[in-house]
Amino acid sequence: MEEVTNKELEDEKMVSEAYQHLVETYLKSKHRKHVEIIDKAYNFAKEAHKGVRRLSGEPYIMHPIAVAQIACEEIGLGSTSICAALLHDVVEDTDYTAEDIANIFGEKIAQIVDGLTKISGGIFGDKASAQAESFKKLLLTMSDDIRVILIKISDRLHNMRTLGSQLPNKQYKIAGETLYIYAPLANRLGLNKIKEELEDLSFSYEHPEEYRALKAKLAGMKEHLTSIFDQFTAPLREKFDEAKIKYEIKARIKTPYSIWSKMQNKHVTFEEIYDILAVRIIFDCDDINKEIAECFQIYAIASSIYKPHPERMRDWLAHPKANGYQALHTTLMSKTGRWVEVQIRSRRMDDKAEQGFAAHWKYKEGSKTTEDSENELDNWLLTIKEILDDPQPNAIDFLDTIKLNLYASEIFVVTPKGEFKTMPANCTVLDFAFNIHTFLGTHCIGAKVNHHLVPISHVLQSGDQVEILTSKSQKVEREWMQFATTAKAKGKIQAILRREDREKQKEGEELLNAFFQKIEKEPNSINIDKLCRLHNMQSREELLVAVGEKRINLGDNDEATILNKIRSKKGWGRYLTLFKRHNDKAKANANADTPVNVAPIKIDKKKPLVLNEETMAHYIICQTCHPIPGDDVLGYFDGVSSITIHKRQCEVASRLKASDGNHILAAKWDTHKQLSFLTTIYLEGIDHIGVLHQITGVLSQQLNVNIHKLNIDSKDGIFTAEIQLGVHDVTDILSICKKLKKIKEIKDVRRK
Repeated sequence: MEEVTNKELEDEKMVSEAYQHLVETYLKSKHRKHVEIIDKAYNFAKEAHKGVRRLSGEPYIMHPIAVAQIACEEIGLGSTSICAALLHDVVEDTDYTAEDIANIFGEKIAQIVDGLTKISGGIFGDKASAQAESFKKLLLTMSDDIRVILIKISDRLHNMRTLGSQLPNKQYKIAGETLYIYAPLANRLGLNKIKEELEDLSFSYEHPEEYRALKAKLAGMKEHLTSIFDQFTAPLREKFDEAKIKYEIKARIKTPYSIWSKMQNKHVTFEEIYDILAVRIIFDCDDINKEIAECFQIYAIASSIYKPHPERMRDWLAHPKANGYQALHTTLMSKTGRWVEVQIRSRRMDDKAEQGFAAHWKYKEGSKTTEDSENELDNWLLTIKEILDDPQPNAIDFLDTIKLNLYASEIFVVTPKGEFKTMPANCTVLDFAFNIHTFLGTHCIGAKVNHHLVPISHVLQSGDQVEILTSKSQKVEREWMQFATTAKAKGKIQAILRREDREKQKEGEELLNAFFQKIEKEPNSINIDKLCRLHNMQSREELLVAVGEKRINLGDNDEATILNKIRSKKGWGRYLTLFKRHNDKAKANANADTPVNVAPIKIDKKKPLVLNEETMAHYIICQTCHPIPGDDVLGYFDGVSSITIHKRQCEVASRLKASDGNHILAAKWDTHKQLSFLTTIYLEGIDHIGVLHQITGVLSQQLNVNIHKLNIDSKDGIFTAEIQLGVHDVTDILSICKKLKKIKEIKDVRRK
């Protein structure tokens, strides 16, 4: 009994200290001091969650306090947000309702709490992902009050910081969802520091070994990087001091996740990444109107010492990024012969870069740049609202459409009247037309870019002046989806096409019913499936549209298929075989997506799937990422009888973690080089007589590797090759790449 009492006293002390720290942080902020309402929310939440503990064992109330602390200290939010953060789980986890919150704390706090409350079911139908539906509700509320998403990001950051107490499958779900949605959201809202922490935390759970290895390498380079930083900045400090500039110079070290991402995307090793270190110059300026001039004064001093790279100047001063980011970036050649990126920004710009839009509360004295940033935020929220007004019927498509709007680099495009519009990089004329007005997009036939006529597919560059050309007779075409890159344009085009498809489906249904009447058969699901397989259609709706558009004319072949007069493909015929046993005895149909005769699977989510010689026959290997032993993997259960194995960074798995995370399973390899897996390596090098003979000699003679397929192409003295091999695991691939790199003509070898 005494132990319980002591534990309760310890918990009470821990909770009390955490709450006092929150109040002290709030009192130091520039917000008005409404401590009474915060006290009221704290006491209410503490009582509502009384007796409940988190998986870590600590009292549940510690989580809402921690979320409120992040919202206050790291994002800069005020009393309304702190109250909402303290109450954010009350409606979801207790018997209290949103109406109760409204009655006690007012409509505004209740509205924010309601937006933060998870829901199930909804617009995507019975099989919908609750994750996607919750996210939609979050965005809907966010478009009315941005504080909803800021508190949600605070909630996600604390969950990621305490993710270690969760089971592995939950870790992959939450980490994957964080990387897919919440890190891009934080980036889009200018919360750079939080974005980087979310990415690194997700990376540490999805790829723990790579994370630890990169952390160790960065730690080992610390003295070397410090030396480079000191040598590079010494002459800068001398000149800045002479010019009487108030400044601070910081070293910015690339995060493990950003290094790993670059290694993956550029196919380079850690040693080949040269921008691990950047220099950040932050200066103090009392007059906002003089900040830009001072940025260029500092640039002029720096470029008089070090030669700047002519093509690596990035100016976000007069026209900040859409997330409010302002700075001047340049790349200078150091005395040691290496390029160093230098970021120049004022203290105000630096605060906004770290805290995002929330930081504008510190600089409310009517600055034009602050107003511009707020306008950009309003425009972005309006775009989100438009997407939500006509959402995708499919949860993953919906998340993809939203995600398009999150991680875009910006360019500036000028209207004929001289107005600057912020657009995502690589956007087209069609994107710009839809960005201005749906009518312009729908009837767009082209544009005049810098007074030259261009088609709707033309990719815009920063600084282009664009005049959209329209025609009343123009209508949306299906191939426009290939020309649209922004979420807004894609969403509008898909909405229009869906409306047209519904009309075509009606026509198709009439023609289909007439066809079945003619052959005296029922238009049931079995017969419809036969026609779908015959015409390679994925669904009944797709078939109806094709029939309605007269792309498919139902005739003798269709009749023969329905009446079984010709030999139809087996039911699994339209799918790809995704796994092949080492001994090749398990020969599935060449087009099967799910193994035949697989019984429903019983899943224990608390234990990882063990991938070995006995169990692999039950699983499907993803054809997008082709995982092999040694890769970090997870499983995705379809809810019935099929489990697909993905790499953890697979783009398909990333979407599934974000949209259907409850079906994600932990998995681990235990194959002992007994199974063979197909994988593809990519080679590039100098075309030379005998180089192919050397490659095949290394593979078949030295390494005894079985070559399944080889494609080689040569142009202008350079060759590229793709070789499909049978390997046991990742160590085989590393050995193969190492051996092939010893051939002097080969300049690049990597796993595809």
